[in-house]
Amino acid sequence: MEIRIGEGASDEEARVIGSALAEHTGTAIEVYVGDGDAPATTAEPPASDDRSAANGAGGSQASTTDGPTEREELLREEIADIEQGGPEKYKDRLDDQGKLFVRDRLDLWFDDGFSFEDGKFANFDSDDQLPADGLLTGAAEFEGRTLHAMANDFTVKAGSMAEKGVEKFLRMQQRALKTGRPVLYLMDSSGGRIDQQTGFFANREGIGKYYYNHSMLSGRVPQICVLYGPCIAGAAYTPVFADFTVMVEGMSAMAIASPRMVEMVTGEEIDLQELGGAQVHAAESGSADLVAEDEEHARELVAQLVTYLPDSSDEKPPRSDSRPPSRSPAGIDSVVPDRPNRGYDMHELIDRVADQGSVLELREQYGPEIVTAFSRIDGRPVGIVANQPAQRAGAIFPDAAEKAAEFIWTCDAYNIPLLYLCDTPGFMAGSDVEKEGILEQGKKMIYATSSATVPKQCVVVRKAYGAGIYAMSGPAYDPESTLALPSGEIAIMGPEAAINAVYRNRLDDIEDDEERAAREAELREEYREDIDAHRMASEVVIDDIVPPSELREELAARFAFYEGIDKSLPDKKHGTIL
Repeated sequence: MEIRIGEGASDEEARVIGSALAEHTGTAIEVYVGDGDAPATTAEPPASDDRSAANGAGGSQASTTDGPTEREELLREEIADIEQGGPEKYKDRLDDQGKLFVRDRLDLWFDDGFSFEDGKFANFDSDDQLPADGLLTGAAEFEGRTLHAMANDFTVKAGSMAEKGVEKFLRMQQRALKTGRPVLYLMDSSGGRIDQQTGFFANREGIGKYYYNHSMLSGRVPQICVLYGPCIAGAAYTPVFADFTVMVEGMSAMAIASPRMVEMVTGEEIDLQELGGAQVHAAESGSADLVAEDEEHARELVAQLVTYLPDSSDEKPPRSDSRPPSRSPAGIDSVVPDRPNRGYDMHELIDRVADQGSVLELREQYGPEIVTAFSRIDGRPVGIVANQPAQRAGAIFPDAAEKAAEFIWTCDAYNIPLLYLCDTPGFMAGSDVEKEGILEQGKKMIYATSSATVPKQCVVVRKAYGAGIYAMSGPAYDPESTLALPSGEIAIMGPEAAINAVYRNRLDDIEDDEERAAREAELREEYREDIDAHRMASEVVIDDIVPPSELREELAARFAFYEGIDKSLPDKKHGTIL
């Protein structure tokens, strides 16, 4: 570096100035005096050892080096020790259980783990080996989205929860309320740490506050929970409070009490998978939305799931490029049988309407008489609620109604438009379903449909009998459109039931079997003419009858047109139907 000082400066002054600047800048300094062409002096920076000694000699400045200090190196060693997790013997068991160590799991999900971590030093000075108190929290990048995340470390007291870990969990939830970003829970916890329950169980800011915060976050930001092991008692509530729960086959389980506790209380001997494994919650309780084959598959499912969801209820769900359906819309009419009581798979129709590869069905095994699935139509996320004639003729049973109600409620919370594909004989009747609460669950489905303020399109594919048309967002339920295919029928009940209810005695009076059969067929056709889509369109009950091969285009146009529609509910605190 060259500097020039004023005319008349002595050589000594030039030397002092050059030396001071060289030491300060760490570079060689050439000092020119006045207009001189040659430097009066050249000063070299002192060697690092000389500078350190000089700084230390006076005691007024800390010594400096080009690398980390001993103090920093010690801190890094402490962090590395924490990141090793619990005792090695517990880490060795993870392979046998088919699961990853928690920090390897974070690397799988987020490439380089957390963007930053909170509370890493929790319980650092504990006499026990409790790194991070067995619960990790932080921020992360996932599939282009920034979110909050937590993960239990099963090598630390089986991922159990205690005072410091609970504090970290609560802080993460409370920060999510402020940031409006999604929350991902990677759960692997045996529940509360019973021998340390003082200070976190019943406190105002204890573990009970988890579920208060879950409730406050519900419908505000998406909460997604993935289970990797036994989640017992208090730990089992996080997955059921989450908007979406993914279980891993053969690995995950959740239950209100452990098998040992169940045996103590009830005398029942049962293993954990039979008590609360993935299949139990996928098919019987309905608590599992998706079931993964392994850890990698769980990540793939969540990566697909988030593509339909906004970061918060203030935003619209993300759009994608439009893709043609996997099967031609020209085949829709051939999928739907002419006879109303003949079964078929509703997925055959959905695959001809939705963008290719975009259908993600939730709770497939639970209440299978109704299909609930995310999809895209022309790149726009859409929630599909469809009767499934391949399952018990598409009649609505209590489990199916409950599943549909919760799916509709979730779609509405996150601004995802709804498409109803109606082909149902209505709600199932009989003593069994009455005991199972068909009226209660049916009420919830109708309530959810009534209260949803997102754009709704209803398509009468074939049967729309009884209160089924109400639950499926028929004309009275404020859909943006009620469309029908030419196979559609809307009626209090189907032709067979109607004729039996109204004409049975008169038909029984006809003694000749052939005459009776002919009269019954005639009455059936008269009834069907009265309820078919053309009559409904003529009376403007429905908006239009759509050529089946044009259904996808029609729906895309209508969802696009009504995208920004403003719908509101009556001014009240909230409804009383849950």
